[in-house]
Amino acid sequence: MTAELNIDKFEDFIAQYPIFEYRILNTGDLSVEERVRIVCQQECERYGSTWACPPAVGTLKECEERIRKFGQAVFFSSVAEVSDLMNMQEMLQTRAAHEELTTEVARFLKEQGFETFTLSTESCDICEDCAYPHGKPCRHPDRMHPSRPAIETRISFSRWFIKTKIRFPQSQT
Repeated sequence: MTAELNIDKFEDFIAQYPIFEYRILNTGDLSVEERVRIVCQQECERYGSTWACPPAVGTLKECEERIRKFGQAVFFSSVAEVSDLMNMQEMLQTRAAHEELTTEVARFLKEQGFETFTLSTESCDICEDCAYPHGKPCRHPDRMHPSRPAIETRISFSRWFIKTKIRFPQSQT
């Protein structure tokens, strides 16, 4: 973000949604680490199967260059209610709502004149059968958000806690 984000306007916007907290971070406080990709490659069944995951997201160098193109990043957490935290199926069903929320936040930022590079928590599952393994372009590039772990980003927590104010948006009552 090169312009200054109007915090009051942003908080008015996100107050409409179940956003628990947000942070505005300098991209210099994010690191791109090969070890994250190694874990992804060795442990994740989605590796190589979707446009949101490596290797489709690009090389580590390409990922870092794309991140560094932006001075700041908005990170947020959403909240979803489930009847039982041990019910993984129910928890996973909340994912679509979070992805839509992520799209809405990105849309708001674009409307405010910001260029965005939107990352999300998981790999994409918009399509039942992703076009990536078939050598075809993404069918929904406007809705597909690469996963933050796939981009190998980690927050340097020591600097993050010192420099970052945690912001809790005002809830609308």
